[in-house]
Amino acid sequence: MTNQRLQQQITFVIEIDRLKQVLRRTQLMDASRRENSAEHSWHLAMMGLVLAEYAPAGVDVQRAISQVLIHDLVEIDAGDTFCYDSAGHRDKAQREQQAADRIFGLLPAAEGDRLRQLWDEFEAQTTPTARFAASLDRLQPMLHNWQTGGGTWKQHGICRAQVMRRMAPVEAGAPELWPFVLGIIEECVAAGYLQP
Repeated sequence: MTNQRLQQQITFVIEIDRLKQVLRRTQLMDASRRENSAEHSWHLAMMGLVLAEYAPAGVDVQRAISQVLIHDLVEIDAGDTFCYDSAGHRDKAQREQQAADRIFGLLPAAEGDRLRQLWDEFEAQTTPTARFAASLDRLQPMLHNWQTGGGTWKQHGICRAQVMRRMAPVEAGAPELWPFVLGIIEECVAAGYLQP
């Protein structure tokens, strides 16, 4: 390697390839297999580009795209916690904080701090940008369940009230998308994809 900075950056790039091995519960839209967390992050970034017009005032869409690209890197160490797994959520924050320390710590300090700040902002959900990014993160699995005839909702006996709680951040984070979300939920209940 030519210098320590480049060596650290390449180490990080090699390490994040492991995100492709982290399987989520969500099925691909053709229901052929479960998606991995890297595919999920890429899909969210594309959604950010395509749905940018629905971002509320004050949202930095490019920053939101950066957040969705890195938000699940911690799953390399912490694993993916199914959103409806209450037991798994008990220590999720601790596991993910430790993972963030290690993974972002692989980079040169300034670069690692910059990415860690993006991750922390996404987790805190205190800015319009982070709330928009989180809305994309909630919307994407809902679209997968809609397209797979209930997918993981049916597998785990998920009901409308659980999905409404899970999707609630979209109302504030991307209010123009909220009527669409409500329509999809009601369509899924009517089709039997989601328990009433």
